[in-house]
Amino acid sequence: QVQLVESGGGLVQPGGSLRLSCAASGISLSDYAVAFFRQAPGKEREGVSCVSSSEDSTFYGDSVKGRFAISRDNAQNTVYLQMNTLKPEDTAVYYCAIDLETGGAFGSSCPIPDFWDTWGQGTQVTVSS
Repeated sequence: QVQLVESGGGLVQPGGSLRLSCAASGISLSDYAVAFFRQAPGKEREGVSCVSSSEDSTFYGDSVKGRFAISRDNAQNTVYLQMNTLKPEDTAVYYCAIDLETGGAFGSSCPIPDFWDTWGQGTQVTVSS
């Protein structure tokens, strides 16, 4: 059974940093592109970042470019989202996702929630003073 588990969320002050983890079981995450999405109350799910299986392709949403970085640790079967210079508008539940059919690439589909078929349960990130 494939399972994705996010961790690393919490409460942080504006300007602070957090590192989210997306750990997988039941699959080798190195075979799949991985996406991070976020959803704030009353808002649509937003594509934050994606990384291909080979790490030769990444995507960042306009609102996080230059502040967030996605990376992989295949030995740990984990993908990380380093979030720096956090702002109150980054407050949301953050999810990671993969697409079991497509596998290692995401093309232009990174920010499209319907492209991804397997999701974690989410981790809350709150940026507030």
